[in-house]
Amino acid sequence: MNEELDFIIDSTKELMENAILHLEKEFRNIRAGKASPAMLGNVNVDYYGSQTPLTQIANVSTMDAHTITVQPWEKNMLQGIEKAIMLANLGFNPMNNGDIIIINVPVLTEERRRELSKQAKAATEFAKVSIRNGRREAMSEIKKIEEASEDMQANAEIDIQKLTDAFIIEVDNHYKIKDQEIMKV
Repeated sequence: MNEELDFIIDSTKELMENAILHLEKEFRNIRAGKASPAMLGNVNVDYYGSQTPLTQIANVSTMDAHTITVQPWEKNMLQGIEKAIMLANLGFNPMNNGDIIIINVPVLTEERRRELSKQAKAATEFAKVSIRNGRREAMSEIKKIEEASEDMQANAEIDIQKLTDAFIIEVDNHYKIKDQEIMKV
């Protein structure tokens, strides 16, 4: 097959894989009832004048299924970390005991579970749109290649469609797993 067509197919596959990776990252930020250090992944702390991710200035771990602990490497950062967690608006109430910050993760209500499921569904739809946009761009690029015969272009379009279908199924499977995880009491 034409090298340009192979390049288009490979770059489209890479774009679709990136959509899956982005979806997985989004899903890590959606909590599913049990405590996880990833829940604080988007928290940035004012560290000597610059916004620094919490994981770079403290050890974040889980004590049990409903408790997250944050142990800063510098004790003077306790108040700043506590403030950053509050400002992140995650719905947590951090408790500072002088050594570590303890966060009790409340059990999810049925209403909150539904909200999180909708959030997961929205992330899923965004990933599907990204995959379909990759397909559309690839199809238009294939049509622009004049050196390729019609048969080669048609085969490349079929390959792109097969990739799209496979990645859409993978996105749906990710959503099913995440939805079950969210709805499990």
